Amino acid sequence: MSEDEPRVIRQWRFQPAPGATEILLVRHGESEPAVVGQSFELHNGQSNPALAPEGVAEAERVGERLAGEHIDAIYVSPLRRTGQTAAPLASRLGIKPIVDDDLREVFLGEWEGGGAFRQRVADQDEMAVRMFEEQRWDVIPGAESMDAFGQRLRNAVERIAAAHPDQRVAVFGHGAMIGEILHQATDSRPFAFIGADNGSISHLVVTADRWILRRFNDTSHLQPTMTTAPEPLT
Repeated sequence: MSEDEPRVIRQWRFQPAPGATEILLVRHGESEPAVVGQSFELHNGQSNPALAPEGVAEAERVGERLAGEHIDAIYVSPLRRTGQTAAPLASRLGIKPIVDDDLREVFLGEWEGGGAFRQRVADQDEMAVRMFEEQRWDVIPGAESMDAFGQRLRNAVERIAAAHPDQRVAVFGHGAMIGEILHQATDSRPFAFIGADNGSISHLVVTADRWILRRFNDTSHLQPTMTTAPEPLT
């Protein structure tokens, strides 16, 4: 550039800091429906349904979406719906998923096993309403405390980040799990991010001194087109 040419500075664009870890948080695909009066299979006391056919299709689309990305590792929880969701991507990339017990879903105490959580939420049960109003899972009798849930997920994120500096990993998890991690990243209300859709992708950047949320609930791979038709607001 000659001295006569004006200096041109492009708009700043985000770049992860040196040593940062990019974590793609993927919620599992839709799981089997609960049948009133019947119990799910349990894993260490937690409901462990498999993916429903809809969830299998969502898992395939997640695999297609992320197959072209550079991903250094895949993590799953010990609950099978996360491993089933990760399987198409793992197969495409030739990566064996790592099972991390701390990535499991929040323990729901007396509401585990028989679809009680889904039923009580659907029926607007008094305790379910209180749980959402107070934004505390431990309103449920016997449920994991908010402090214990938050600490084990912080431990998991910090452990994954320490193992993968300057890398990108995909973490396949659960709705409340993703919600808690993003609550900690943004210092938001506890339940602000529990609405991640099945098969959605959220993007977290973990540095030495902070967690940065870059994307939440990306489901563009689950929809063939983005509608442009106006929708009524009421």
